[in-house]
Amino acid sequence: MTNSLGDIQKSKAIIIFGANPAVNHPVGFQHFLKAKERNNSQLIVIDPRFTKTAAKADIYAQIRPGTDIPFMYGMLNIIFQNGWDDKEYVDARVFGMDKIREEAKKWTPELVEDVTGVPAQTLIQITNLYAKNRPGTLIWAMGLTQHSIGTSNTRMAPILQLALGNMGKAGGGTNILRGHDNVQGATDMGCLADSLPGYYGLVPVVWKYFAKSWGVDYEYLVKQFKDASWMEKPGFSLARWWAGVQNVKSDEKIENAGTSLKALLVFGNGITSVAQQAKIKEGLDNLDMLVLADPFVNEAAILTDKKDNVFILPAATQFETSGLVVATNRSAQWRYKVVEPLYESKPDQEIMFELAKRLGFYEQYTKGMLMQETKDGKLEMIPNKKDFVWPEDATNEIARIIKTIGLTGWTAERVKKHTDNWHMFDEVTGAGMGPMKGEYYGLPWPCWTKTHGGSPNLYDTSISVKEGGMGFRNNFGLEKDGVNLLAEKGSFPKGSKIETGYPEITKANIEAVLGITLTEEEKAACGANWKVDNSGILVQKCMEAGVCPYGNAKARAIVWNFPDHIPMHREPLHSPRHDLTLKYPAYADKANHFRVMTKYISVQSAKDYSKEFPINMVTGRLVTMNGAGIENRASKYIAALTPEMFCDIHPDLAHKHGIKNGHMMWIHSPEGTKIKVKAKYSYTVLPDMVFMPFHFAGYFQGVDRTGNFPAGTKPFASGESVNTVTNYGYDIITQIPETKGGLCRIEKA
Repeated sequence: MTNSLGDIQKSKAIIIFGANPAVNHPVGFQHFLKAKERNNSQLIVIDPRFTKTAAKADIYAQIRPGTDIPFMYGMLNIIFQNGWDDKEYVDARVFGMDKIREEAKKWTPELVEDVTGVPAQTLIQITNLYAKNRPGTLIWAMGLTQHSIGTSNTRMAPILQLALGNMGKAGGGTNILRGHDNVQGATDMGCLADSLPGYYGLVPVVWKYFAKSWGVDYEYLVKQFKDASWMEKPGFSLARWWAGVQNVKSDEKIENAGTSLKALLVFGNGITSVAQQAKIKEGLDNLDMLVLADPFVNEAAILTDKKDNVFILPAATQFETSGLVVATNRSAQWRYKVVEPLYESKPDQEIMFELAKRLGFYEQYTKGMLMQETKDGKLEMIPNKKDFVWPEDATNEIARIIKTIGLTGWTAERVKKHTDNWHMFDEVTGAGMGPMKGEYYGLPWPCWTKTHGGSPNLYDTSISVKEGGMGFRNNFGLEKDGVNLLAEKGSFPKGSKIETGYPEITKANIEAVLGITLTEEEKAACGANWKVDNSGILVQKCMEAGVCPYGNAKARAIVWNFPDHIPMHREPLHSPRHDLTLKYPAYADKANHFRVMTKYISVQSAKDYSKEFPINMVTGRLVTMNGAGIENRASKYIAALTPEMFCDIHPDLAHKHGIKNGHMMWIHSPEGTKIKVKAKYSYTVLPDMVFMPFHFAGYFQGVDRTGNFPAGTKPFASGESVNTVTNYGYDIITQIPETKGGLCRIEKA
């Protein structure tokens, strides 16, 4: 989130793409309703399904899955034609909007109607409402991201906000609703296949920084890889790890240093919530060893046919652990332990520590928690400290190392203080009162120093850097094709010593950029740039000058290092409109995409899938469940609320196939897989669409596998996983699977 849930109450218009917060985020949705009550905010919902959120909307558009980009270009077409764009803002703070204007001209309301299914008049009405009620905030969730063009979708949304001048404004911004508790923290800490913690890149200088920060030799880290070159390459992603397993049948080339995956260790990830379940099963079956650490039996254990070397480790729940967690708005909170771990369960970190001891790297693994920075920019072991205290020392290690997103201020002491005094912060702004004055709840990053109060709204230049203000990040040079990439004169955070754009701060340029002179001692202590400066001097000098360490640049509407320099509509790989695939084709197939060949155009152009699979298929969450749903379905009382897997189907479509309400039906996918589910009549879906939740498992293509659960661990509710039939498709940048759009065929069971 650029802003926060509370900040939504300041919005005069709220537009939601591919999210259903009334169901998926019912507590957070209260802020949306308060915005309507207190601020007369206009609520606009764009979704393939008429959700409970849509029921609260002032206006709703039922869009065809995978066509969000045409819809947003259609909005921009109307905005530009009527002169509703914020030209002064765009000229000062945005690079490449002229190319967006050119593309938007093509997307007339009539063309948008043909491609998206949304009537032209509805598009015009929505655009009028949103453009004339500012500031407006744009909300999205997995309905926008989980597509083969998910990255383009999530670029298009900020571009719409930039055109209207809604970015960096209270009540504005782009606000992403995360699917789980602490998803933001997990990504911040490097649970990604293509970055180190804090989104540091996989380059030698960064590896050396982390080696130093962890107190180990760089050469020691190199030896953990086949050679140093593999340190700089992304690994397998969560979506397609199975492709690298030995003996898995695939015509997609693998590039993994000539080896295959033989073992899998899973911590708290519901395998059945990932697409391509048939291939995942094949991957599981061909492993030499499978280890599952989870409070409940991970259903990977019953999906596989493996009989040997499957180990289930009882991990503690969140109530039996403590430590730092991160909310969707980048703010930290301290989770206190409620009870000690029950029976033989252990917290995740203890399992990892035991594993590290047995594999011989425990000392290297934990050494960083015993280290501290010195004033001269060096690192040393903390005197007389022999053992670390978990999780406080781990939290302080994170604060010491992760500077890219500004976690320096996130010490365990400060985060605990915020959690203990949560009642001293304003619900809407997050601003502290009394002893917490000058800080925002949870110290939302970037929190530049140990005294910084956090940054409530990203890219806000109306307040000073010390108060959480900043411009856009300078990360891609000073100019492109002769055009300035830095913010124009007059665009700067309040109180800045520099009243124009400026580059990110480095040891080499700080004196020239800030107009200061460093002492010889300061020069000796500084790191090469603010991201690797253990002394903190570069950031401190920036704070004194009212300057943001990462620079003050223009937001990029053109991203020249992506396949599509500007967002372009590309039809889903399995499109119900085969005629449009010729006009809006998929990407070229991509070799070595997270170590595996990933197909795009070869799949899309193979045939007209809509002839055999004419029905749109969408997936989503239920209010009573999250993720793979095992912890919810293992609860007798929660399971009773949704006791079985189901498929929302329009009565007209059901009647056409002879399917009665409450009867069983088959869903077939283009992948050759099928699932058997109960039909549930619903008018929330169109007559050419079905909807299914993704929280179930235990059955596989009509076969009951719940007998594979260890005695006493079978959940109270089981069913087919919809991800057995979600279609092949992966984002071109992140490789996130395309689960929010696809085709299927149905029949009476």
